[in-house]
Amino acid sequence: MTSDTKGTFMCAESKKEPVAVAVESELRRGRTNVRSNVRKAPGPCEHWNDDSADFIREILDLVGDKWSVLIIGTLADGSVRYSDLADAIPGISQRMLTLTLKQLQRSGLVDRTAYAEVPPRVEYSLTALGSSLLATVLELAAWSADRHVEIRRHQHAYDTREA
Repeated sequence: MTSDTKGTFMCAESKKEPVAVAVESELRRGRTNVRSNVRKAPGPCEHWNDDSADFIREILDLVGDKWSVLIIGTLADGSVRYSDLADAIPGISQRMLTLTLKQLQRSGLVDRTAYAEVPPRVEYSLTALGSSLLATVLELAAWSADRHVEIRRHQHAYDTREA
C-alpha cells in the first residue's frame, strides 16, 4: 500500500484503478466531533469521554441483547448444561446460543466448565460479575412483562395511525 498526499491509502497491487481507502483517524475524528457535541448538551453523556462512551455502548449492546438477557436469567439458579440451556430458551438457535455464550464469557459474565466425560459435558454459570448484573436483568425482564399489555396497546395504536 502507498499513501498519497491527501491522507488516503491506495492498493499498489491492484491492476485496476487505485482504490482509495479512507484513513481511519479521519473517520474517528468526525465521529469524535459528534460525540463531543452530544456531551455539551446536559444529560448523562456529558460525564463520559469518548473511550468510556464507546465501552458503555459495547456493554449495553451485549447485556441488552434479548438472548443475553434470557441466558443470564436462565443461569440465575446455578450451573446449566448447554443442552438444557438451549431447551430453556425458546427460539434460540444453536449458533446464536454459542455466539452469545462466547461473548458473555469474553466479558467475564459467564463461566464455561467442560468435564472430561463420555459423552462430553459442558456447563455454564454466572461469574460474580454476571451475578452482579442479574438483579438489573431480572428487573428489566419483569418491567417488560408487567407492561406487556400497555406496550402492545401503544404499538397497535401507532400501527393503526400509520396504516
